[in-house]
Amino acid sequence: MKKRALFTALCFWMALNTYAFKFDDDVSPEDILVELTQQIRTINSTFSRQIKAQEIILSQVNCQLIGLSDDHEKVNLLIQKDQIKESIEQLQKENNAEVAKVRYLKGLQIIKILYEKVLSLDHHFASVRTFNEISKMANPNQYPEYNKLRELIASKKDKKGGFELTSLLGTNMIASVMQTFSNLVVSTLSKDEREAELSKVECILDFSLRMQKDLNTIYFETAFLQNNNQKIKQDIETLFKDYTKPIAYVSSLESCRTNDDWENLTQKMEEYLKKMKTTIGSTQFKMQINIDFPIDRLLQFIAQYNNFIDQGGKFYEKFNVILNSYENEKACETKLPLEYKKLKADINLAIEKFNMAYKPVEINGSKMKEILYGINEFD
Repeated sequence: MKKRALFTALCFWMALNTYAFKFDDDVSPEDILVELTQQIRTINSTFSRQIKAQEIILSQVNCQLIGLSDDHEKVNLLIQKDQIKESIEQLQKENNAEVAKVRYLKGLQIIKILYEKVLSLDHHFASVRTFNEISKMANPNQYPEYNKLRELIASKKDKKGGFELTSLLGTNMIASVMQTFSNLVVSTLSKDEREAELSKVECILDFSLRMQKDLNTIYFETAFLQNNNQKIKQDIETLFKDYTKPIAYVSSLESCRTNDDWENLTQKMEEYLKKMKTTIGSTQFKMQINIDFPIDRLLQFIAQYNNFIDQGGKFYEKFNVILNSYENEKACETKLPLEYKKLKADINLAIEKFNMAYKPVEINGSKMKEILYGINEFD
């Protein structure tokens, strides 16, 4: 029996160490969930075999008690029966503690990975075209060719006709274009000269007038996504704080990441579990609840993250449609601003990232059950 118990313990130790708790950035949340399934299966099956072995012995003791007349032997068997029951209870506690450890540490790994994704998204939004760059694309006043036309018209303007704009209206795109065309009509330029000058800026005017509203939409909706990402960042930092509070880890998620303090965090968890194993009654139950409850919070955050990524991907798909909707792009290809082409490239790259690097965490029903309750349906 001792050899069999030693062999079981050795197998259990080797199985757990096969999936060591490493906070590796190269794995995905899905990889961690697969490991979680494997480790829970190993833990539960190992303890299940040990518990069943004790239950067989208990059943044998119960059979021996039936019809036993010798009081001394009966007392010995009753004592043995209590010892077996205590052994089963202890194995169940150890089983629960090991599953709690796996679930908790795997949850931390997921938090770490999602935090890196959120930080990457934050950097992405910060690097997206600024409002000034989009304003340049949407406002003809920002194009040298258009300003040359305005200067030419001003020098050829009929002093009796035309009008001047105030400094405020001079920066307004619609007012500026209206003034340019009005002054062009009453200028001293010939009909051929007017048409020649207009041909130099027709693509700029067409692009800016058609795309101004759409380009501003892209800017404001990107700002909306960036603000939402800041909220996601704050929420995961709060989640980490609540998640690690029961084990008395006090550093913030940002500090833990910066100082690479994951090993210390794991040690805190080990100390907490060791204390929980030696505690009894309601105190032990409360300690178990304290590390079980944050798992539910983690799942809520994963759902929040998934919704945000789905939303972000759809926004960028929309941006891509908007930027490709300019109907005269082919005719004006050589005269369109470089910022427009760069923005299109950025949007395509963002779509790829939302589909790959930032993609939602896939959690099906069985995986949800394993994370929440630490149970696994065996094949």
